[in-house]
This record gives sequence, structure tokens and C-alpha cells, in this order.
Amino acid sequence: MLSKEKIDRINELARKSKVVGLSEEEKIEQNNLRQEYLAKFRESFKAQLENIEIVDTIEEDVEIDIKVN
Repeated sequence: MLSKEKIDRINELARKSKVVGLSEEEKIEQNNLRQEYLAKFRESFKAQLENIEIVDTIEEDVEIDIKVN
């Protein structure tokens, strides 16, 4: 996951955006941080999905191919 400092900065920019608005540089920074956050989230979620094991009613392993974009 993203560092605490980066998550705190995302939240800080979100609050500032609602109150006074962001400068162009801050909008770019916010977008870059959000994209980085989403990439890390997807990576983590994909790893979780890949570690799921489904067992059918007769106790046989079932392999499922999950594709995450």
C-alpha cells in the first residue's frame, strides 16, 4: 500500500479542494497520487484474488482464472 505520508497528502488535497480549491500544480499532484493509490490498490486486490481457493462440494480443488485490468 501507499505510505502514510502519501495517503495523508491525498486527504489534505481533497479537503483543500472542497474548501478553497487547488492550484494547477496541486491538481496534477492530486491526480498523480490518486493514480499511484489506485495502481497499488489493484495490485493488492489482484494478489488477494489469486490466493483464493474454492473447494466444490466433493472437496476437489477448483481453479478459477481471474483477470484484473
